Amino acid sequence: MKKAERLNDMMLFLNDKNAFQLSDIMAKYGVSRSTAIRDIQSLEEIGMPIYSERGRNGHYRVLRNRLLSPIVFNVDEVFALYFSMLTLKAYETTPFHLSVEKLKTKFERCLSAEKIKMLRKTEEVFSLGYIKHNNQCGFLDVILQFTMEEKVCQINYDKNGTEKTYIVQFYNISSAYGQWYVTSYNFETKRMQVFRCDKILALKENDTFEAKKMEELKRVADSFNKKADVTTFEVEIASNGVDLFFKENYPSMKLRQQQGKNVIHGFYHKGEERFIINYLLGYGEKIIAIQPDSLRDMLLNELDTIKKHVQNLSS
Repeated sequence: MKKAERLNDMMLFLNDKNAFQLSDIMAKYGVSRSTAIRDIQSLEEIGMPIYSERGRNGHYRVLRNRLLSPIVFNVDEVFALYFSMLTLKAYETTPFHLSVEKLKTKFERCLSAEKIKMLRKTEEVFSLGYIKHNNQCGFLDVILQFTMEEKVCQINYDKNGTEKTYIVQFYNISSAYGQWYVTSYNFETKRMQVFRCDKILALKENDTFEAKKMEELKRVADSFNKKADVTTFEVEIASNGVDLFFKENYPSMKLRQQQGKNVIHGFYHKGEERFIINYLLGYGEKIIAIQPDSLRDMLLNELDTIKKHVQNLSS
């Protein structure tokens, strides 16, 4: 391992430690005592807050602060991080208090004028596709905090124009096709329930129920997906529908190739029928077969409703 790579890895290795010994470095990286000492001196020179304490074993301490220790990236890694960061522009709201423009400025401060010029030129000719997130989610940072801290909360939720109250514990936050969603455990129904984050009108901590550990919530979620009110389905699609699947699909769906056929395997819960029907409508004539028959019948009924609606439109 080259010295630059070793120092970069060493910063990650030491970042969460309060103290370490010279022997830890020697054993971890297979280097001599003198090399380990020089490496530690190099880390101090680039700003890592290390100070030594007297002792035959070479005892060191790492100062605790809110600034992350510097990490050395090569040019390709910097460019990859830079363009990944630009995808944040698609989000009207994120759970992090940040400014993409400020992050861009910080990136530029770490690069030479030549590299900044190269970065700017790359930005002109290279772009990443994304779906614009237009909805404001005023509680997204609190949702993340409550999820991490495993807190029970009360939410006021806009359900089809009517304000509803739920006592829940957040389990998983996800982003899909222009929306933020949070999967939650509903203590009153004892079921998992998904909420659109932008429709949460108010949120506060609640002590009516005892909070569950994340591991327990995972078991509840796994069990919920296997209950009797879950309907599994298989939809065979033509080869020109495969790209459409990869552009838009959900965690409850998988695409498998079986004997030359492209089949979407998935499931939905009671009450989610319209969601699945609206999703499948996008495939149109790319659908070759549908199971179960009840799903096909619901799709036919929806198409009939749409046909009648269009026929009744005023010319």
